[in-house]
Amino acid sequence: MKAERVAEFKLVAERSRFFAVLFPAAGEEEMRDAVRRKKGEHRKARHHCWAFRGRDAQGAAVETSRDDGEVGRPGRVLLELLRREDLEGGLLVSRVFGGVKLGVGGVARAFRAAGEGAIKSYLNSQKK
Repeated sequence: MKAERVAEFKLVAERSRFFAVLFPAAGEEEMRDAVRRKKGEHRKARHHCWAFRGRDAQGAAVETSRDDGEVGRPGRVLLELLRREDLEGGLLVSRVFGGVKLGVGGVARAFRAAGEGAIKSYLNSQKK
């Protein structure tokens, strides 16, 4: 299923703020444009981790993700969420560090929870 509209979610974990957004994206270039826009919107965010699922011009599946230097492989975690829900589009989570280190597992859990929140918000809006 293709994401047809934007869905957002905000999470706070140990004073770090996570801003998640699920949105339609036709390709990696649109994904990178969205990352640039979010970098401008969340100027204090140090990490903008993302995942993309879609189709190329021939209809073959395309999947990619980026961790943006964050520990815990959050890009891969976000890609797993898109796969699990069989969604095509972009999923981006920006993290504003709150001064408390979460550790590898804590970072992965926080990015997962933020991504799940955006997906849940999107799926709930589909039911209306």
